Amino acid sequence: MEETKQNRPNKRFTPGVIVGIILCVVLVPALVVNLTLIIKSFTRPDEVPSFMGYKPFIVLTGSMEPVFYSGDLVLCKEIDTSELKAGDIIAFREGKAVVTHRIQFVETTDDGIQFVTKGDNNNATDRNPVLPEVVEGIYLSKISGLGNLAMFMQTPIGMALFIAVPLIGFILYDVLRRMIFERQKAQHTQELHEELQRMRKELEERGKENSEEE
Repeated sequence: MEETKQNRPNKRFTPGVIVGIILCVVLVPALVVNLTLIIKSFTRPDEVPSFMGYKPFIVLTGSMEPVFYSGDLVLCKEIDTSELKAGDIIAFREGKAVVTHRIQFVETTDDGIQFVTKGDNNNATDRNPVLPEVVEGIYLSKISGLGNLAMFMQTPIGMALFIAVPLIGFILYDVLRRMIFERQKAQHTQELHEELQRMRKELEERGKENSEEE
């Protein structure tokens, strides 16, 4: 029986477990984030959707080159506007669009503070100061070129694909996991059956030997 235990597959390192870990680590967070953003974009069309205070934006112009370029995806985080200072890059609403520019300086007026902004690649500051209530967040980082993919994901086909692909991946993983488990189970059952047959045969042979000696 000791030999059978040694031949038993180590489930911790099976391909199915490895595939499952990869799918969970990669697909689950992506699916949760995108479903959240999609749902918020439909339920609150007048607001920029966020996930745990983080907001992705697609860069459409080259006004902030070389910090980021058109087609990049930038990530911003919601922040208390009283903490903003000159040099910070912020995302703010301008009409129906969202602009991501750098604060040149902070002005104090009778109504409170406002921010004078400018694109790093522009020759002049923006026409209108930015009020705290239109600030969406402070710039954290970028992913080069991902904005174009994100734009596609905002289309009905893109949304369907981004939801369908992870779901199909989970289904395939579950099928693969079950197949591997059943194969291992059948193999283990076969090994146990062969071991029992061998032990039964040994007992029968010993019984015959004892009978002959008597």
